[in-house]
Amino acid sequence: MSLSVKSVAAVAATALTLGLCAAPARAAHEHPFQSPAREHPFQSSARTVHEYPFRDPSLPLNRRVDDLLGRLTTAEKVSWLHQYQPAVERLGIGLFKTGTEALHGVAWSTDVDDGGKVVAAEGTVFPQAVGLASTWDPALVKKVGAVVGDEARGYHAENPRLWGLQLWAPVVNPLRDPRWGRNEEGYSEDPLLTGAISTAYGSGIQGDDPDHLRAAPVLKHFLGNNNEVRRDTTSSSLRPRVLHEYEVPAYRTALKAGAATGVMTAYNLVNGRPATVTDLNSTVRTWTDRPVFNVSDAGGPNNLTGSQAYFATQAEAAAAMLKAGVESFTVNDTNGAPTVAAVNEALSKGLLTEADIDTAVRNILGVRFRLGEFDPDGGPYGKITKDVVDSPAHRRLARQVAAGAGVLLKNSGKTLPLSPSQKVAVVGPLADTLYTDWYSGRLPYRVTPLDGIGERAATVTSEGVDRIALKSGGRYLTAGTGAGADLRLSGTSAGATEQFDVFDWGQGIVTLRSVANGRYVSRANWSTLVNNQEQPTGWFVQEQFKLEAQADGTTLLRYAGYETAYDWFGPDKYVRAAPDGTLGLTVAENATRFEREVVRSGVAEAVAAARSADVAVVVVGSMPFINGREDHDRTDLGLAEGQRALVEAVHAANPNTVVILENSYPTTIDRLQDTVPAILWTTHAGAETGHALADLLYGDVNPAGRLTQTWPRAGTPLPDILDYDIVKTGSTYLYSKHSPLYAFGHGLSYTTFGYQGLKAVASGDGHEVSVRVTNTGSRAGDEVVQLYTHQHESRVEQPVRQLRGFQRVRLAPGESKVVRFALRTADLALWDVTRGRFAVEPSTHDVMVGPSSDRIRQRVTVRADGEHIPARDLARVTRASDFDDYAGVELVDETKARGDAVGASAGEWISFEDADFRAGVTGVRLGVAATAAASVEVRLGSPTGRLAGTVPVTATGGTYSWATATAPVSGVRGRQDVYLVFRGALRVKDVTFTR
Repeated sequence: MSLSVKSVAAVAATALTLGLCAAPARAAHEHPFQSPAREHPFQSSARTVHEYPFRDPSLPLNRRVDDLLGRLTTAEKVSWLHQYQPAVERLGIGLFKTGTEALHGVAWSTDVDDGGKVVAAEGTVFPQAVGLASTWDPALVKKVGAVVGDEARGYHAENPRLWGLQLWAPVVNPLRDPRWGRNEEGYSEDPLLTGAISTAYGSGIQGDDPDHLRAAPVLKHFLGNNNEVRRDTTSSSLRPRVLHEYEVPAYRTALKAGAATGVMTAYNLVNGRPATVTDLNSTVRTWTDRPVFNVSDAGGPNNLTGSQAYFATQAEAAAAMLKAGVESFTVNDTNGAPTVAAVNEALSKGLLTEADIDTAVRNILGVRFRLGEFDPDGGPYGKITKDVVDSPAHRRLARQVAAGAGVLLKNSGKTLPLSPSQKVAVVGPLADTLYTDWYSGRLPYRVTPLDGIGERAATVTSEGVDRIALKSGGRYLTAGTGAGADLRLSGTSAGATEQFDVFDWGQGIVTLRSVANGRYVSRANWSTLVNNQEQPTGWFVQEQFKLEAQADGTTLLRYAGYETAYDWFGPDKYVRAAPDGTLGLTVAENATRFEREVVRSGVAEAVAAARSADVAVVVVGSMPFINGREDHDRTDLGLAEGQRALVEAVHAANPNTVVILENSYPTTIDRLQDTVPAILWTTHAGAETGHALADLLYGDVNPAGRLTQTWPRAGTPLPDILDYDIVKTGSTYLYSKHSPLYAFGHGLSYTTFGYQGLKAVASGDGHEVSVRVTNTGSRAGDEVVQLYTHQHESRVEQPVRQLRGFQRVRLAPGESKVVRFALRTADLALWDVTRGRFAVEPSTHDVMVGPSSDRIRQRVTVRADGEHIPARDLARVTRASDFDDYAGVELVDETKARGDAVGASAGEWISFEDADFRAGVTGVRLGVAATAAASVEVRLGSPTGRLAGTVPVTATGGTYSWATATAPVSGVRGRQDVYLVFRGALRVKDVTFTR
């Protein structure tokens, strides 16, 4: 989700402690629940609860839904299609709001009674989603989900108009590209692991009652959403194999397991059609027999007529959304009037019928009833109160999960675990701070790495950042005290108000923390600079700067908030001081030239601390609002240059150096891997981060987290972030041939494990795989036993290896357990493009087990009986999108409602392999659409092979105006690979050869 442009403009000025985008009005320190008490929505009517059948929980759900649906007027039903479903007081029904953010704890919601202002929760914040998945522990993640569901109920009990029970989480987009800005929100590059973790989280949120929901999880963001650059106008081209084998399973798994209640549609287009109107009825709804309640992402309905220009009117857009299976329009903030007007216009023009509205509202009610809203007692979860939030039990679980999510990347010479007798230098820019992210709530307390280690051992510390002063014309840049004030060029000496700590986040971006009050310099008032932010935050992150060294030895201060990338910002990005000392922005040539005085060298201070200690722990990593986040992909996988230099200097001073890397994505740290003895990775893990890290560093918890995506080596070529074809580009551990820095599934332990006696015994519809795992070390620990397969013979390119199962197993020293997996034959199926269905080919498969994808300990082979995929019969109508190979083309929409076609330009091609033409064919027929004349060459064997015929294509009148183009062909007989080579721009939806 993102907020609307209107909301963004409002929030950029405030969002102080939220770490979020928030509208002005509430003081930064004010608790979000210090608002007037409001009447519970289910207490707004004097009618008895048994007056209407829909209030009777003893009746079947369908009957209750039918009864309530029949009592609603058309106007009331239409009004419920907006995110804020208004109250129907005559029936005693209160407002229902969709969408409380709850990615790794209850995060935030928007207040209908305060202009849609963002209000942050202050409760249990668990590790970021990618960290939850790195536990490889569905049972533990289910406990996390249960806490999130309970706390959502607690907030709802206090203010049901603000805190809705439809939770927009989890994010299940597969992490196919490590540069994706929202990497922190997803689980894994593997669809099976993603499905397992999302199912665990969703089922925990929902609870185990068969008829009621603790809360209603919604899966984000359907479909093909892994880029932030131009995210509302780019199209994800998903060829059938990628769609069915990789993208869809992440969503289908959780819905099929009954662990989710709907999906949120993505901003992007999929195969040329906006995801907001991609058919959900023939996909999402078929994966479960439970009611499904789908929502759009924020602003998505307006994009259809705005940036995407897909429909001419909102009425057409609204009709398309409802027919596609989207029930709730997240748009226009709290104002439902435009949605109501668009739907009413669609009804009046015959684009929608009353039955369409009833279908949508029926789906909405299917979930609202399960939430207990219409039960007299609120259902089995209706008695949960705010007392559950941030309870001692939840704090203990947060600590356990944060420790379980840590991944030991390297540990040479038994550097870890540490001894409490060792004096520790805890240094680095993240040593004594904790950051929240865009989808975090507020931390009710903070245990930093320094805090956690300091409870175990004697410590010395340094953030390892330079403290500077900026001087020009004899005057210093001066900040305010207390809550901060506008910066001015006014100081006559470099006291505390003139000093700033410089934090390096890479690629020249720094933040400046004022020594005067410990707050960050920001342009949050959209005019001058002010030291008033507790952490970098907000949609535009206006705490970003660059210190640009000039040839004459001076420094320019460049403002680098994210809004500077937009055309409307203009060229004025450099700080200029007026004669009276006030600051403004101008172009570089008119900027003030500052002398940069280093008051304190961060590296020198950290080195001194390291030399005085037995061991140095350097905590480096990312700032979640800067280094990659919603609306901002990463362009560099490296650690910030200044942070890397800090680690190298500390290691040179104290060889006994441990690096804690605290970030949310793969990072190219090749040089650190080659030099420092120990590296521990964690996500931003919430209030208990420091305790969890200490538990890991001192061996109270034996590390067992595993990476959920590949970490590439520096210099590894990555495909265009907009290219979603992981098969053709060789992406993810499934298809990559590159040697990674850390492989998928990598993670070390303080003990060792042995694998013996792998067996794969035919059983039922597949094989029972078993292996004995033994703790061969001296410490108790968890091993994550991972099962992979590789298919030898296939019509198509197969994954190098593919995860088929995993178990996290606890073993005492010397203890052995037999770990068993059920490997179904159906699990080995591929998507057969020749027939449009899954098929298992007869083939030999390697069955492999080990602690990671690149450390296979045992392997056996099994034979899978299946069906030979027959030769193509191109004499039958064949969808062009079901090609075998291609160059340059992309998939596009056949119509605005459904169907895929191939969009091509001159020189591009598609191929259909192993077609059996028997005695031969004499002609070819293509379904085409073109805006100008073009042609299609039919070639055999290769794109430059023998020319069998050329199909002329005349302009058809538009990209959705389909016509038939034909031509004779010659010499097309027997088994052939057929290539359609395009000469000109056109679309092709199908191909048929004629005899």
